[in-house]
Parts: sequence; C-alpha cells; structure tokens
Amino acid sequence: MGRKADKGLEIFDKTVLGGTLFALDKTLNALALAFPEFKMELRKKNITVQMKLRDESFGRLLKFKDGFVTSNNGIFKDADVEMVFEDENVARKVVALIRDQAEFVNAAKSGSLALNGPDEEAMWFSALLLKVFAFDVLYAKNYGTKMPNGEKRYVTGTNGGPLFVYVKDDKIVRVTPIDFDEEDAEPWTITARGKKFSPPKRTTAAPYAMGWKSMVYSPDRVLYPMKRVDFDPDGERNYENRGVSGYERISWDEALDIVSREIIRVRQTYGAGAVFHTSGSHHTWGNCGYYLSAAKRFFNCLGATNAALNPDSWEGFAWGATHHYGGSARNGGCEPYSTVEDCMQNSEMIVFWSSDPESTAGVYGAQEGTIRREWIKKLGIPVVHIDPYFNSTAAFMGGRWIAPYPGTDAALALAIANVWMNQGTYDKEYVADRTKGFEKWEEYVMGKTDGVPKTPEWQEEHTGVAARTVRALAEEWGRKKTYLACGGITSFGCAGRTAFGTEWARAMVCLIAMQGLGKPGVNFGGLQYGTPLDTRFFFPGYADGGFSGDYMGTGAGVNIYNRMPQSPSVNSETQLIPRLRIPEAIMDGKTEANHMGVYSVQAQFAKIKYPAPGHSTVKMYYKYGGSHIGTQPDSKRFARMYRCDSLEFVVNQSIWMEGEAKFADIILPACTNFERWDIAESANSGGYIDKTYLQNNHRVVFVQHKCIEPLGESKSDFDIFQAVANKLGLWQVFSEGNSEYDWAKRYFECTDLPKKISWHKLLKKGYYVVPPLPENRRDPVAFNWFAKGIKKDTPELSPLPSEHYGRYNEGLQTPSGKFEFEAQTLKMFDPNDEERLPICTYIPSWEGRDAKELYSRFPLQLISPHVKYSFHTMGDGKDSNINDIEEHRKLVDGFRYWIFRMNPEDAQKRGLKENDVIEVYNDRGSVLCALEVTQRLPKGIVHSFEACADYKPLGEPGYAVEKNGCINNLTPSRFITKNAHGLAVNSCLVEVRKWEGENK
Repeated sequence: MGRKADKGLEIFDKTVLGGTLFALDKTLNALALAFPEFKMELRKKNITVQMKLRDESFGRLLKFKDGFVTSNNGIFKDADVEMVFEDENVARKVVALIRDQAEFVNAAKSGSLALNGPDEEAMWFSALLLKVFAFDVLYAKNYGTKMPNGEKRYVTGTNGGPLFVYVKDDKIVRVTPIDFDEEDAEPWTITARGKKFSPPKRTTAAPYAMGWKSMVYSPDRVLYPMKRVDFDPDGERNYENRGVSGYERISWDEALDIVSREIIRVRQTYGAGAVFHTSGSHHTWGNCGYYLSAAKRFFNCLGATNAALNPDSWEGFAWGATHHYGGSARNGGCEPYSTVEDCMQNSEMIVFWSSDPESTAGVYGAQEGTIRREWIKKLGIPVVHIDPYFNSTAAFMGGRWIAPYPGTDAALALAIANVWMNQGTYDKEYVADRTKGFEKWEEYVMGKTDGVPKTPEWQEEHTGVAARTVRALAEEWGRKKTYLACGGITSFGCAGRTAFGTEWARAMVCLIAMQGLGKPGVNFGGLQYGTPLDTRFFFPGYADGGFSGDYMGTGAGVNIYNRMPQSPSVNSETQLIPRLRIPEAIMDGKTEANHMGVYSVQAQFAKIKYPAPGHSTVKMYYKYGGSHIGTQPDSKRFARMYRCDSLEFVVNQSIWMEGEAKFADIILPACTNFERWDIAESANSGGYIDKTYLQNNHRVVFVQHKCIEPLGESKSDFDIFQAVANKLGLWQVFSEGNSEYDWAKRYFECTDLPKKISWHKLLKKGYYVVPPLPENRRDPVAFNWFAKGIKKDTPELSPLPSEHYGRYNEGLQTPSGKFEFEAQTLKMFDPNDEERLPICTYIPSWEGRDAKELYSRFPLQLISPHVKYSFHTMGDGKDSNINDIEEHRKLVDGFRYWIFRMNPEDAQKRGLKENDVIEVYNDRGSVLCALEVTQRLPKGIVHSFEACADYKPLGEPGYAVEKNGCINNLTPSRFITKNAHGLAVNSCLVEVRKWEGENK
C-alpha cells in the first residue's frame, strides 16, 4: 500500500512539473508578443536549454531562436545549457515561480540544483526565468501612482530623507518630501509641562536631497565606459599621467575585458591580496545596492585586500569614551531610547557641545529634529552652545555661546568638574554606588597628582574662555538637571576630531556620570535622537549587510541571518590597509595602525601591519563610491599615490566625473538610485548605529522604485559587479541568479512588512509608515536601568554576551560593570600610554597655540566640520543646484568658490574684504576660497566646511594650488593619538593671503 502511494505521488509530482514546463515556452512567447522589451531580450540568444531530473527520468528541452521559443518533452543531448534538479520535489519548488529563496539557496548549496553550460548563456537563462516571474513590474511597469496630470509618482530614498519622485515621459519633473495620506499612521504625542506636542504628518528632506534632480541630470555624469587616452594595458601605462590625461569612450565589452584581465593578471602574478578595494563611507541609499551589500559580496567572492576603517565621525568616543562605559558596538556611542520625551519633560537645561545637528542632521536625519528643537524654545528650556563657531544650531535656538580655542575643550570640561568637586554639586550617591575610580580622577582634577588644580582660571589660559564664564556655567549646570548634546546625534563631534580628541569625549561621559546619567532629566541628547517610535517592528538597516552574506563584516550575523536566506560570503584575504594610511601603504609599501574592532573594547589594542605576512603589496586598486580626496586628511597624498608606478592598474566605479575618478585607468559608469531598484528605511543604518531611525518623527520604510531608465550606458552598481563577476566565472556565487529587483523583494519578505502591507501594494504606493507604540508601551529611557541598578531593559542587542565581565545584561561593558572614571581596560592593557592614560586628562595639541614655532608661521586655527548643504561630497559640485546657495559657494568672477570664514579683525589685519578670492595655506598645501567676513568666529579662529566634491589643481596634481576648495589638502594626517587610528582634522594651523593669480 505504501509503495503504491509513493508511486502515485511520484506520478503526480511529474505531472505537475510537466505541466509547468509545458507552459513555459508559451508563457515566454506570450510575454514577447505583449512587451517589445521582452521580445528584444529573447532575441539576444539562440540556444537550447535542457531542464531535467538528475536520473533523467523526466525532462523538457527549450529552443530559443530569433526571439521565439519552442519546446519538446524528453532528454536530448548536446543542449547548450542544462538545468538539473535532484528530484521532482526540488524541481517543483524551484521552478514554481522561484518563490522560496530558502529552497533555491539550499538546493544550490547542497548540489540539488545545478546549472551547466557556458557562464554567459547559463546566466542569461537564469535571469530570463526571474524576469518572467516579475514581468508585471519589469515590463508592464505596474508600479508607482498615476497622477491626474499624466505624471507618475514614485518613491526613493536618499542620505537626506525619502522623496516622492514625479516622472513624465521617462524624465524626472521634480522631487518633494513625502506627504502622508489618510491611510497612514497618526504621529505620536508627547505631553510635557502642560503642553502637547506632535510632529507633522510628513517627512522632511535635507538640502542635498532636494538637489537630486540636478545631480541625476548633471553634465558631469559618467554615461559611458571610459579609458584613459594614454593607458595601454598591453603596452605603456603612463602612470605619471593619471589625473592629467583625458579619456576616450570605449564599449562595455572592452571595459569589462580589461578589468577582468587585470584582476586575473594581478592575482596570478602577485597573489589575491595584490587587489585592493575601498568604498566611500557614504554612498547612494538602499539596503541592497549599498556598498555593505553588493560591493561587500562581490569583493568577498573575489578575495581582495580591504581597508580597515577609522570611525571618522566618532573618533574621540570610539578610542576614548568607550573605555569608561562601553558602547563599542556603537563606536563608543550611547543608547538613545526615549530621550526626547525625557528631555522635554524633565530637563532643566541643555548643553550643546561641539554639536550642530541643524547642519549635520545627525546622520541621515534630514530636518526631522528641527521641530523638536523648536519645541524646546517653546518650553523655555535654556540652552548653552560650546563651539568655536557660532553654528547653525546656535543661530536657530539662541542661548549662550561659549567659544573655546579648537582642541582645548577637555580643559574647559575639567574646570567644570573642578567646580563641582569643590562645591560638592555633583551626585555623590550615584558616584559612590554606580561608578568606580572617581577618587583617582578627582586627585588629578584637584591638582593633587601634578600640583596643578584644573580650575576655571587654569583653563582660561588654554581655552581663551573667561574663568567667570566657566564658573557660572558649572554652577548652573550643577543646579539643574541637564541634557548633554555632544555631537550631531550623540557621540559625534568636531571636538573629537582633534589632537587628543579622545580626552574631550572621555570628559563628556565623565561629566554626565558625575550628574547621574540615566536619572530623569540627566542624559545625552540634543533632540536629534530618541523619538518614541516602535522599535519592535523589524526592518534592518543598510549596515546589516543586505544580500552580502557577510556575517562578520556587517550586522547580518546579528539581524538577518535567520530571516533572509542567502549563501554566506567570506573574504579569504585577511590583509588590511588602515584607511588613513592608504597613500603611505601604496607609495612606501608598508604601514601600520591600531585596529578598530566594534565587537570588543579590547580589540582596539591589536595592530594592523601592512603588508601582512606572506602577502604582496597592492598592485591594483578598485575604487568604488565617494571621494577620499574630498574627505580624508592631507588629501594631496592621494593624488601623489595614484601617480606612482607601484600601482599598476586603477579602476573607478563612479556616477560623476569628479574627485578620484579622474585618476583611474578605466572608469565604469554607475547610475544613481533613481535609476535602479532597491528597498530601505529612512535614516536606518542599522549595524554600528542600531536604530538610527529614532532620529525620525516617523518610521518610513519604502521600496526604491526604478523611476527612470539608466542614462546613457550607465548601469547600477549591482549590474556592474555582476558583469565583472560574469567574466570571472563568479556570476552564480555573486548574485545567486537574482537581479537587484529580486533581492529587493527577498528583503521585503525577510522583514515585518508582509504582516502589514502586500508587495503589490507597496509597489503601488511606495512606502509604509510604521505606527508608533501607544504611550504606555514606549521604550524605557536610556540608561535609566543603569541608574536604578537593575537589569538592562532597553531594546538593545549590544554589547555581545561575551563582552559582559560579570552576569549577562547586568551593568555596563566595563570590567566592573560600573562607570569607570579610571578605565580598567586602559590600565590593564596599555598603562604606559601617556597619550591615553586610564583617567581623562588635558593634553595640549601638537598643532595649536601651544605649538609655538608652527603657530608663529600659521597663526589661524582652522576648523572644518561636516558641511551643511551637502552630505560629504554628495550634493556639492556636479553643476548641482546646491552650488547656487550663497552660503554653500560664492560666485566670484564667474567661478563658484568654496567659502572660508574669518573674523573682521583677522581680515582687516591682512587687508582682506568680503568676497575676496584668498589663498589658504600651510606646509601641506594651498587652497583657494572666497572670503566671508563674520562675527560668528572669535579672533584667531577660522572656519571652512570639509568635503568639496572635486579636486581641481592649477598645476601638477598632488603639488599645485587647489582651486575648488578642497580644504582637506591642508589638514594633518597625524592620528589623534599614537595608538588610535583616528583623524585630527580640526587641529590645523593655516595662514591666509589674497590670491593675486598664478603669475603675480
């Protein structure tokens, strides 16, 4: 009986399978008849495909010829491509619209599914099947919202907020923030001091987000593959002409042939580690197309030397503050939960210290926090701003402005602690119960260890801030429950990007611990982070790895490994180059730095040494996204690096012809995220900044529609990586046969979205607003659990269980579980490091007023914080309409110059006036800017934002005066401390003179 049942089931399975395969050719022909684009796809190949069971008990042959498909039952020899299934069960699950990705992945990994034949033909057939299953979207364009005026409205995401994108005749007409409709969830409400506050029912957008239409249609777009005119891969390469010689258009076939041949040549000649790749810290938005997804998977499959990143927004916190209270998984940052509500209800003062969220938007936060800071004004909560520059947040909010000399903030903080210790105006019970090592720090602050009490009078000679001002601030702070906003969200800040910026960050956490961190009204935050949104709704961020399959180098191993089936990817090459030492690695052939491990506080004591044992030095550089020349210190080093003969081949995958793209041998044209598919959530980075969406007033998750076709011959980054992978035989292991649309849909299915909205409806509407939790179910306030001495109750997976020295989830990520004024990890593992002692100290800058000889030649202290109107290089240049903003660039004699700001007295002393073109210079270089004379800076301090998009030297790259405002030509490449792989760009001395032209 059992055998008969089994036999009957086998016949049934084959009947169902046969019916599916019998209809396949008819389906293909019907689609070709309905959609000319699909007909063109069928015309690409004249091949035969045998689909069969492994035991050859069943099969069907498909014949593709001149755009028409026929089929026959049976097993036929000499087919061009074979798709082989282990049995009927596998075949039925895989062929049935390939809906179950887990089945597909498991079948491929176990050998139950095989695709045999030439890579190009096999890949084409696999992709064709997926296109059949998505024809309503890919060919019928059945997505987006039709508008009454004939336009179609799509949705996309950017680094500065989500957008509606209006398109007509395949042209973008305009972009706007998203206005919600009546179906969308109502916003949350906070009741504070007898008033009710709710955010508007819409999203916001940063300036650079609103500039995207002009960037899509920029005349600087790279629309075709390009080859440097004097580069011959089989002859003279003329390395020294990179950045000087022009380019000629070539075909995709030629470009891909050159790139793939060079990859193979370099790997076979020198070893896999001779291929090096880097990505910019920030790229176009989207979880599947982001560099931590597509690029991470490609280079893992390839095997290549990677860059060891420095935490270039967290420098001081990652290398300093984390030793006192943990937070390594957030690069030294702190948990943010419900701090907006707590601040509004309980705080009596806010101190913004090196914090300008109105300019930086936190990170990806658009203008979401602006209205919350407006509420603080309405509530009458006093604010103080400590920053050498009267920044946009200070201008918007008002309050007291205190301007210390750059790099001296730790001295000011120590003086505040001194006043509290002398007057007893700190939380003694909290310090005694919840902290450790206070007496050791107290001895230093009170002067018992070195004979120098750190009084307000002492700090005045270092910071330039009057002693009476610091004493008054300390006394008011000591009386009031105070929130401390140190950086753009929390743990960011320009003061942390100075020489010994570790000490400022350590001082910040020590000050807040003295006042009772986690008690009502005493916490971190500047109303940019910590909104009462639903943190239980699962939607991962871009740093959670997309489809990378990288379970160590992204957050995939924590967040999506059990939700989104994908085969793992592992980069077998362990060689690393510290990002801040890339030029030295290439030019000198060796370098080293401390590693920045987010899993463990102690991991940062390990050294990275390049070249790694048994590895070649780098011979090929694959640069993808962003610009190091615009964002990294002493950036002329990069221009010189590209022109050295040790770098045999450079390929750059770029959207625009700017920055480092001009130093490549081959340029591969990437399209924008307006021209490809993806899926994401606004401001959700995930990974190392868990729940960043708590900057927003609403959780908005969205599909990123392909709004228009890619311009010219540009391709998505995914498609470019797929094309290179095809040439290397990696096409299946890279994409698993999926397109980027397929991956976006797989991503949707791994989230909580399907419980709330169908894929079809999401494709139509474009977005979903996650309803906030009711007031009685909101997350506990950050660190309140620690203040109470109870088990951690905030929704945070970090730190790892192994990072708890005592019982799991009890106490902080320190050996004692308490806040440690004397950091035990520094005391145990590096006690003799005088630049990072176990206690927070003040160390004068090596490039500041205490550097007497240098200061005598360059008496202006330059700070270069993150730019307001662009996102690093995103938004600047490219003929973007952002450049027309007078506060971003000034139009002088027909050229839009980067802006340099200076006090009137300093300008008058040098005979300079508003709108003069000036030369800003030091021993590292010279940069031209347009002068803005302003009272927003004290005498002796100057200001110019970082990250201009393009590098325009007036002569030899790497040496000549730079015209476009690349301020990082002037900033130092020295680390913040000798054992911290962190940049110190805000310890920079310069001088200024009027530019008289090259020949004057």
